[in-house]
Amino acid sequence: MSSPVTRLREIMRQLRDPKRGCPWDLQQDFRTIAPYTIEEAYEVADAIERQDLSALKEELGDLLFQVVFHAQMAQEQGAFDFDDVASAVAEKLLRRHPHVFGDVVIDDAETQTRSWEAIKAQERRQQANGQSVSVLDGIGLALPGLTRAVKLQRRAAQVGFDWDDVEPVFAKLDEEIQELREELANGADAERLEAELGDLLFVVANLARHLGIDPEAALRRANASFERRFRHIERTLAEQGRSPEDATLEEMDALWDEAKRLERAAGSDRERGNR
Repeated sequence: MSSPVTRLREIMRQLRDPKRGCPWDLQQDFRTIAPYTIEEAYEVADAIERQDLSALKEELGDLLFQVVFHAQMAQEQGAFDFDDVASAVAEKLLRRHPHVFGDVVIDDAETQTRSWEAIKAQERRQQANGQSVSVLDGIGLALPGLTRAVKLQRRAAQVGFDWDDVEPVFAKLDEEIQELREELANGADAERLEAELGDLLFVVANLARHLGIDPEAALRRANASFERRFRHIERTLAEQGRSPEDATLEEMDALWDEAKRLERAAGSDRERGNR
């Protein structure tokens, strides 16, 4: 009896069979599948955020299918196959964990992080084949903006281009807000405003890094809070036979505040229940 992974790979092979495969699957290439791969990764993060292990199992399966899909297309081109992908990541893990699979002694997570980055830097130099290497090489362009900003900042910090504490970051944040205000007051065009807003968001990502917070996770939580509270507004108005279009901003603000109070009360009840 074949293993589940072998069965999955066979299903993928049949989906891409030129004669009997699925027309949609046959039309796809790396570029068209990439957005689905990114989407599935976010679905995994969403299931984790909701602490839904049943959904997590399903979403991890969907993400694994994306890996199998890419590997099948690469195999058809004679580039590599699924086994090559698995072997490559296994070798990478062995190489980057000499304290587990070798003789190196590392006592804490902070030291391990520095060792990991040093090994990655060495790998980048080796891959450059004598060409000029930047400390910023290898940071994917397709990453979400806030995530990529943090990665750029972390790489620069490795060579000392960073503030020692969080206070200068707050000062820079105030500076960027003021610059955006000035551009807006001066009637700057959309391109200029976008540039200033980008600078502001980059500093926000830097602040998150200094606070040890994942800015993408923080924003996802804020999105969830907004959605939860706005749905409360919609439900409450619907109970009155009304809709947001029928309500004033003041009325909706009051219902928003009510939603926040209910959330705090529910949080307090959970905390008491856990004692």
